[in-house]
Amino acid sequence: MRTPPPPGHRPVAALAMSPGAAAALLLPDVLTALAEVCDLQGPPVLDDFTGARSRAVLARAEVLITGWGCPPLDEAALAAAPELRAVVHTAGSVRGHVTPACWERGIEVSSAAAANALPVAEYTVAMILLTGKRVLERARDFKAARRRDDPLATPRSVGNHGRTVGLLSASHIGRRVVELLRPYDFRVLLHDPYVTAAEAAALGVRAVGLRELFEQSDVVSVHTPLLPATRGLVDRALLDAMLPGAVLINTARGALVDQVALTEAVAAGRIRAVLDVTDPEVLPPEHPLWDCPDALITPHLAGSLGNEWERLTDVAVSELARWAAGAGFAHPVRAERLEFLA
Repeated sequence: MRTPPPPGHRPVAALAMSPGAAAALLLPDVLTALAEVCDLQGPPVLDDFTGARSRAVLARAEVLITGWGCPPLDEAALAAAPELRAVVHTAGSVRGHVTPACWERGIEVSSAAAANALPVAEYTVAMILLTGKRVLERARDFKAARRRDDPLATPRSVGNHGRTVGLLSASHIGRRVVELLRPYDFRVLLHDPYVTAAEAAALGVRAVGLRELFEQSDVVSVHTPLLPATRGLVDRALLDAMLPGAVLINTARGALVDQVALTEAVAAGRIRAVLDVTDPEVLPPEHPLWDCPDALITPHLAGSLGNEWERLTDVAVSELARWAAGAGFAHPVRAERLEFLA
């Protein structure tokens, strides 16, 4: 790791992200806050590291404030940035732009993944509660019939009392879901091969095997990162093991789930699905899941959007201020953890 800046140092910083991300995130008050703790270069906001203007900005930058659409910080880009010592990312995953070459150079990396976890966890909890009451189906039926069914005829399968929620992975998001579920009357199971039974108990959940998670849960919520080892992790056998009428929620990555097997199970009415991600990211127009009454598909909206972006930029400003003061990052991304990150 490179020598940290002396206390009170105002680092030279540059912005690297797509024009769309810059327009969405970098409101005037954000730019003002950043300029209070660094010597903020610009324009341009860098979305390419090869042009002459970009190289001139990179040559002086000690910190890159990155966002969605930042080009990869590969060896060629780093060669053009000899002063670079830190990367502050205004979103969650850094896998798209931070490369092993960054850590080989001793560059420190921070991410707003913890802040981005909250809206995803909120979406997850909302869907757990809504699916327990079968709100979407019952609202659809109510709209079609224009009359109310006898509430005393409600099946015992409807409701949120004592339901079992299974979480796949104790990621940032998975842990936030655990926190948000505490006020509710749920039994929470967790499968994560890197979390011991004692650690799970400390979180207030019970550690179980992968198949047991699917066999016992009324809702299974997927929060594992997409890695070579986890691609297709939720396979046909696990989907077949789910309880009749159980719900699969996926806010992670579509490729974690066997899409064909999931489609067959949902189309047959055996299980239900809430999918904020699919494989591919946008299903073909003719895909049967679009018209399946037991599938709710949302356009990858669980993560930070709209006014929730303020959390991300607040974290970036705070992290840059800490680093400039010599205190280090509160939310560092470690090289040894990169292979486990989304």
